[in-house]
Amino acid sequence: TVGDATSELLLAMGLTPLLHIVDGQEKRERRSLPLADLINTELTVKNNPGEISSESFNLIKDIFQQKPPIRLLVDGEEDLLVLPVCLFAPENSVVMYGQPNEGLVIAEITDEVREKVQKIVNQMK
Repeated sequence: TVGDATSELLLAMGLTPLLHIVDGQEKRERRSLPLADLINTELTVKNNPGEISSESFNLIKDIFQQKPPIRLLVDGEEDLLVLPVCLFAPENSVVMYGQPNEGLVIAEITDEVREKVQKIVNQMK
C-alpha cells in the first residue's frame, strides 16, 4: 500500500497494510501518520519530488524481507514509489494508492503489471 489517505481507508475497513509508504502530507498539507501502534518496522528514506532516488529504489527492492507491518517514511515525496513497489512486491500482492482528485487505484501484482511498470521505469532513466 502506498499513501497516507489510503492507509486510513484500509484501517476503517479493518485491514492493516503490510507496507505503508507515507510522506506525512496530502495535497501539500501536513497530516498525522496512522498505524502508530501497529508498525513493527519503520524505515526512512529521502526521495525528491518527481523522482525515484536510487536509495528509495534499492530500499523498496529489499523491504519485503522486513517484518510487517512496515512504515516507510519518506523525506520528500512518495508519489512515484508505487512503481518500485509494483516491481518488487510478492506475486498476487495488492497495491493500493490514492490518485489525487480521482479516488483509489487498486492493482494486483502480476507479470503483466510488472512488465508495464518496468517499461515506465526504463523510460525514466
